[in-house]
Amino acid sequence: MTLIRRVAFLSLHTSPMEQPGSGDAGGMNVYVRALASALAAAGVEVEIFTRSTSAGQAAVEHPDPGVCVHNVISGPPRKLPKEDLPELLHSMVAEIERIRERQPHGRYDLIHSHYWVSGVAGLELSRLWNVPLVHTMHTMAKVKNLLLHSGEKPEPRRREDGEHRIVDGATRLVANTAHEASELVSHYNADFDRIDVAPPGVDLTVFTPAFRSRSRKEHGVQPGTFHLLFAGRIQRLKGPQILLKAATLLRTRRPDIDLRLTILGSLSGSKDFDLKALIKAAGMDDVVTHRPPVNAMDLAGWYRSADVVVMPSYSESFGLVALEAQACGTPVVATKVGGLSRAVFHGRTGLLVEGHRPADWADVLEALYDDPTTREDMGRAAALHAESFGWQRTAAITLESYHAAVEQYLGHRQIPVGRATP
Repeated sequence: MTLIRRVAFLSLHTSPMEQPGSGDAGGMNVYVRALASALAAAGVEVEIFTRSTSAGQAAVEHPDPGVCVHNVISGPPRKLPKEDLPELLHSMVAEIERIRERQPHGRYDLIHSHYWVSGVAGLELSRLWNVPLVHTMHTMAKVKNLLLHSGEKPEPRRREDGEHRIVDGATRLVANTAHEASELVSHYNADFDRIDVAPPGVDLTVFTPAFRSRSRKEHGVQPGTFHLLFAGRIQRLKGPQILLKAATLLRTRRPDIDLRLTILGSLSGSKDFDLKALIKAAGMDDVVTHRPPVNAMDLAGWYRSADVVVMPSYSESFGLVALEAQACGTPVVATKVGGLSRAVFHGRTGLLVEGHRPADWADVLEALYDDPTTREDMGRAAALHAESFGWQRTAAITLESYHAAVEQYLGHRQIPVGRATP
């Protein structure tokens, strides 16, 4: 078996150093940094390439032992909409090559790209460096376009074409779930023998179920208060508007419930989504608190302060929030879509809801309020469920995929890893 010593990660449209829950930063940012750290702990050096977004940014950052982040200078020194980044692809590739040439080691054993912009760059660098490309989609244009709201812009054809090129040209694809693997096959005609399934993990040293009562007190949650929490980017795709409508219905039908809803995150994507106006129009100013995103340690405290974490997403490749919340001993109510169907054990660690009718969500939340024993049982089961999703396991499966990619690239007989069901 070929030894994998050094891997180049491409995360060009967003940096793993960004605060999750703001702008385009979300679960993928957590994924890239945590996977890189876990691979480094397993003996693989990881160099991450991302686009520099400010003039004063350091050329190289070292977030964890064995991991470095190269801030690639390309285009204006500011954040750009990810839709504008394809125009910078060639300059980013050229700058990454210049960085590689200055490295004392001079080469990488493999490229692992994340999201389609990086995947297209990865195809070019794979040819240039003569190394295999492994790609993780995270989200897919065709899947997102099936879930568009009225008036929303579809993902561009350029992205769909790019994703087809990546599926055809990458040595291997890594999917978060078997469901995502099936979407690659059905929407992009991917060869399922080249797909490996590596579920994302959770930092079990940070997200723990201990000190739940103390967390509630620290966050001002009174005994008897039914505290709901939403954490993530503020956009229609994540469904905070569904949760707000459901909470409004619940408050109307059950004025006896001391209800509190906390929303953690900042606006992402369309600027016409005005959460503050929606809260005011619903008359929920005294119930709903909107706060900016927080770091992982603080986020764990917020999870522990909640009775239920709610995820009314329209699409999730996996749903790291669901896993983090469960690791903190908090049951999750989520839409029965994508990776959430795997992240949440329906009826045991939380509940999965079909569709997005606010009345249905209100019904589920009301039932959980009325059954605190079930909530507590689900919370205990949730913490146990999350224990099997450490990042070390994700790194081990991913490393097997890397070995398979190298063997395949060298023309040896491929032994499929984590073969996906078509």
